[in-house]
Amino acid sequence: MALADDERRLSWSAFEARVARAAGWLDALGVGAGDRVAILLRNRTAYLELLFAAARIGAITLPINLRLAPREIAYMLDDCRPCAVFHEAEAGELLAKASAAADHRPRVRVVVGGDSDAYESQLIAATPYPGVRPCVPDDPVILMYTSGTTGSPKGALLPHRKSLYNSLNAALAFGIEPDDRVLVVAPLFHSLGLQILAIPVLHGGGGLILQSHFEPERVWECVASERISYFGGVPSMHQRLYDTLRAAPDDCWDLESLRFIFTAGSAVSVDLIRAFEARGLVLEQGYGQTESSTLCCLDAKDAVRKAGSVGLPVHHCELRIVTRESRALAPRDWRDIAVGETGELVVRGPITMLGYWENPEATDETLIDAWLCTGDLARIDDEGYVTLVGRARDVFISGGENVYPAEVEAVLREHPSVREIAVVGVPDERWGEVGRGHVLLEAGHELDAESLTAWARERLAAFKLPKTFVVESELPRTESGKIKKHELAQ
Repeated sequence: MALADDERRLSWSAFEARVARAAGWLDALGVGAGDRVAILLRNRTAYLELLFAAARIGAITLPINLRLAPREIAYMLDDCRPCAVFHEAEAGELLAKASAAADHRPRVRVVVGGDSDAYESQLIAATPYPGVRPCVPDDPVILMYTSGTTGSPKGALLPHRKSLYNSLNAALAFGIEPDDRVLVVAPLFHSLGLQILAIPVLHGGGGLILQSHFEPERVWECVASERISYFGGVPSMHQRLYDTLRAAPDDCWDLESLRFIFTAGSAVSVDLIRAFEARGLVLEQGYGQTESSTLCCLDAKDAVRKAGSVGLPVHHCELRIVTRESRALAPRDWRDIAVGETGELVVRGPITMLGYWENPEATDETLIDAWLCTGDLARIDDEGYVTLVGRARDVFISGGENVYPAEVEAVLREHPSVREIAVVGVPDERWGEVGRGHVLLEAGHELDAESLTAWARERLAAFKLPKTFVVESELPRTESGKIKKHELAQ
């Protein structure tokens, strides 16, 4: 078996036949090299069929987060102008609202799943694409959007070489073998699900089990019934998985096949690592970005000994941590930190992006002489293990989702009651971090947090919304007028 989801199981030959037919169908629709193909789907075989089919004809896959608001999707449609979109039947209304708000509308729109399942019927009728369009390592294959500190999302343009070398890194870090079976419940519209888990397993010849949504009991049942080798998720998922495991009878599920559980997206607590260890399970930490995929991985044997660290740098990259003072200089003048110091993590090598889609200014800020500047602050110990200590850029992570306060603030400032707002990330037991909005109100207005949240929900994804609001008479500022967010976050 190569691939399975909630509806079908595919052998390698069946998977190849469906990819070839999907490529032939895209080609017949007039999709060509460099065109963008948007995917608004849950985890299902069609997701990977379309990705590999688009790559086969030289097109670029655009994964879209199903949790986004219509206005956010409309921004992507206008920014990169996809020629086709494949979407869940249940996402039809979401896409319709996004299209109504956008200037650009994809000329091809196909429903996947549901009663009609236009994708399946057209796939069966399609003529397989003959062969593979030649490409070079720097040809783009995926366009994955990540929000930015300026308030506008940026499309990270990812080349073939990145997918290849990230797969090679994963093979080394995870020990991928052809007889492995790997569960992917993390959404494929995120780098964790797609780049770190799914693609490397298929590259290594292993079997992939896709689940369309996260339910802790269902994950443990799948591990037992499918003899899963490993799976991955964000810390908020792992906490729920542990709580479910602790509440179940000791012999409820046979987990002997499970080599490790992978966690990334935000820092995982040492207590949770040790709690899993007490049940004979290894929770292995990793670190990466959309722009680079995996950068560090903590080997299973060191998961407890080095708990709190994200591990050692992966093989196919050059990673440095440079002092914050020297980071402002040209790369030739950067100075590496000493053990115990804190600096910014930078990386170069074949796993980095090409740049941000049609955004040379943001590209130049992030890619400097081939070095990708992550904006993450880290330190290194005397054995070379990396520990993240903060972010140089204004961002927090909620349930594995990057939330950029500048984007949230730009939307909330449009509300007639809000004169100014500062959003900070604060600890949360379930999600790791959530937003808290510190608000200066317009004269004569009162804060109605419920109506403000409902208003913002029409414009932003739910995970970006502040969980609470605090009315302030003034906001702490530096002498230059910048808000001192570190004081608000206390």
